[in-house]
Amino acid sequence: MRRRLAAALLLAPALLLTGCGSSSKQASGTASSAAPCPDPSSSAAAAKLPVPAVVNSDSTLPTVAGEFGKSATITVPKGDPDGKFVIKTLSQGTGSTVTSDDVVGFNIVGQTWGGKSFQNSYADGGGAAVNNQHTTPMLPMFSKAVQGQKVGSRVLVVAPPAAGFGNAGYSQLKITCHDTLVMVMDITAGVPYDATAQGDAQTAPADLPTANVKDKAAASFTITAAQKNPKKLGVAVLVKGKGPAVKAGQQLIAQYTGALLSNGSVFDSSWNHGGATSFVIGKGQVIPGWDKALVGQTVGSRVLISIPSADGYGAQGNQGIPANSNLVFVVDIVGAA
Repeated sequence: MRRRLAAALLLAPALLLTGCGSSSKQASGTASSAAPCPDPSSSAAAAKLPVPAVVNSDSTLPTVAGEFGKSATITVPKGDPDGKFVIKTLSQGTGSTVTSDDVVGFNIVGQTWGGKSFQNSYADGGGAAVNNQHTTPMLPMFSKAVQGQKVGSRVLVVAPPAAGFGNAGYSQLKITCHDTLVMVMDITAGVPYDATAQGDAQTAPADLPTANVKDKAAASFTITAAQKNPKKLGVAVLVKGKGPAVKAGQQLIAQYTGALLSNGSVFDSSWNHGGATSFVIGKGQVIPGWDKALVGQTVGSRVLISIPSADGYGAQGNQGIPANSNLVFVVDIVGAA
């Protein structure tokens, strides 16, 4: 639950969104004679360029130094790019294979062919990008790079304009519609959008509400009068997952349902927004109750959280949540990137 409740909690990283065009001069490494980028509001800019077929090698392939999980150094050959759309697996992971319906996480180091850096998730401190491909299709340079790869893989991408931001360009990243992009992507997670907790069932405590979990739908809660006004945060593991422990700063991938403890009214659920969503945990980007309850839990777990208002939205309330409301959540931790 983010501090600012939205109809859909997934906020796609800026890099994955369609951006505004740029009419600026050519960036370094592009042909100086190329035409200016068209106005994105024009019909010409709206026309989609045909995406080239993907190849897995090229005579002008950049070289990459570094290993999975750390920033990469990209060295581009001299001369202009040849327009090929290259996706090459540099090292193969041992995790699950990413599908077009997965929630995928990846770290990225990206630059133009001319050497201008536009993204480095290792250096920027923003952590891995996460995208629910079931609800939010990605641009070809991302989707074709991750789908079919195993989690734990490092992938090199050379994306000509038609496979990247194309005619739209991307002014916020100072990329023009003519730039060929070179990226190294470390795939950190691949989770089905409808994944649920997997592990060993635990005995539910009697002093916390009961979560009535449904199959791929929002849960409901049974709440006694004594459970409506908790004095402190209550946390119970209903299913103990066998995955790694969640660390502060990770992008947590989860299913969740939240309700008011006063009357059991459900105010939000990932199941109403297309399935698993993601959020940074342990860094103050979600309500305190989530940060306190979910850091240290294991991937695959189902966690019940009873939250007094001080660890929720407090006196300010939130959209659909009255001020000073006590809350209850059930959270399935299905991945971490």
